[in-house]
Amino acid sequence: MTRKQRLRSTVVLTAALTCVLTACGGDTGTTADDGPVDANGVRIGPGVTDSAITLGVLTDLSGPYGPLGRSVLQAEKLYVDQVNRKGGVCGRKLKLLVRDHGYDVEKAVVQYNEMEPRIAAMPGLLGSSIINVLLDNIMNDDVMTTSLGYSSNLLGQHTLTTINSTYDVDMVNGFEYLVETRGLGPGDRIGYLYLDGDYGNNARRGARFVADERGMTLVEKKVQDSREDLSQEVRELAESGVKAILISTSPPQTASAVGAAAAIGLDVPFLGSAVGFDPRLLKTPAAPALLKMLELVAPTPALSSDAPEAGRLVADYRRRYPGAPLDQGLVTGHNTMAVAVQDLKSACAAKDLSRTGIIEAHRRQKQYDPGLGPALDFSDPWEPSATQSYIVKPEQGVPGGLAGVKDAFKVPLVDEYIAVMI
Repeated sequence: MTRKQRLRSTVVLTAALTCVLTACGGDTGTTADDGPVDANGVRIGPGVTDSAITLGVLTDLSGPYGPLGRSVLQAEKLYVDQVNRKGGVCGRKLKLLVRDHGYDVEKAVVQYNEMEPRIAAMPGLLGSSIINVLLDNIMNDDVMTTSLGYSSNLLGQHTLTTINSTYDVDMVNGFEYLVETRGLGPGDRIGYLYLDGDYGNNARRGARFVADERGMTLVEKKVQDSREDLSQEVRELAESGVKAILISTSPPQTASAVGAAAAIGLDVPFLGSAVGFDPRLLKTPAAPALLKMLELVAPTPALSSDAPEAGRLVADYRRRYPGAPLDQGLVTGHNTMAVAVQDLKSACAAKDLSRTGIIEAHRRQKQYDPGLGPALDFSDPWEPSATQSYIVKPEQGVPGGLAGVKDAFKVPLVDEYIAVMI
């Protein structure tokens, strides 16, 4: 039984027990979302007034993921400002209520409890450990929440959504790309450096699936957040005779690994998860090795792509935040807020801006195009909203430090992986 099947069985059983205990089928009276109705007949809920809709962002601006958190938030603010200049949504201006948890779980819990009564939805929750602690609250409070992490372990929650493909699906696509372009085959040994945690372990699941299907041996090296120098792990992979190295680590660890390989003459391709890259790495001594040896699998196109929306985003962002670094966080912020605004527009059209109405509006989205990436389907909480990936590579002198190699694609093995593993 897959994780999806186990979760669905649990949901059905829970619903049945609830039905027995509450004598369902009778008149239940008012519900938590039987809130007030405005002058236009639109039902409203927490975070919604006659003049504004408040959205929450609970992120990391001062901790280990601060640079990413700031880029995402600034892109979200930019999108909100543009929507408000056009009149807002449902006759209301959008407001962002932002809190910086600094990747401190206890602080995040306090902040969530303070924010929750004041927001209609939360299009921006950063941090796997934060999400895991807050998940029950989010579900009980019916707060439509967008995770800024992409683990498939987060699927299956009606009030929690992920945008684009997940870490494991990206790795299936990326590994297969490496097989096709580098002539890898049965019996080959493939190195894998992965971060111990939800991100690394989820990506590893996709890599293991491909290795098993292709008759390859995955030589795994688990690393901790605190480990900065991966030269020992790279030497061990070299001694084991690997023909390529997959890597799902932090950006500094990616630079360390690729730089270490170049230093010992290990001339093998590296294929990394996109979150393991930061354009600031191109200003470090590892830059020549990264430019030569590293490709990345990403859920969205490079910021430097020729997509019209990418060019507009870069130009608008530079005007609003002159001198601010450009990275893939801009794409994440843009897409996250684009989806949230579409949810609100759909909920308004259905005359229901209650929390339940916003959740239902989100799950009605089946082919939404945010302008930067593949069309998104949120109708099934147990499925990734997209299963296509992009291949990008580091490049100097382009916005975000990444250039496109292969446009959106999905390998046949992805459908098999989802059916068996998710």
